[in-house]
Amino acid sequence: MNLIPRDLFNNLLDDFFNVPASKNNIMKVDIFEKDNLYNMEIEIPGFNKENIMVDYKDGYLTISAKKDEVKEDKEYIRKERFYGEYQRSFYVGDIDDTQINAQFNDGLLTITFPKQDDNNSRNKRIEIQ
Repeated sequence: MNLIPRDLFNNLLDDFFNVPASKNNIMKVDIFEKDNLYNMEIEIPGFNKENIMVDYKDGYLTISAKKDEVKEDKEYIRKERFYGEYQRSFYVGDIDDTQINAQFNDGLLTITFPKQDDNNSRNKRIEIQ
């Protein structure tokens, strides 16, 4: 079996410049409509339900997760798992916050909330003076 030689210098540069990219890979989100509800499916693998928060304020739904690094007596050669805080916010408008439901199972956070009633939205023409 032949091994492909690695360019250690380029790998170090790749690792250095791609650190923020690894953080962006957390919380991939799919949003869809079904049965007059908006559904959000957010991947948050490796987290416990106790470390995830869903907040609604001023029309924004904010999902945050925190994972503390466990100190271990190891000398890592490479460490790709990220520890820290993650957050994503989505503007959902003025909705009834008592109708927001969230479930977390097998690394998937599912949030549902009712669609806004278009009849309640007001349009107002502004008079130009």
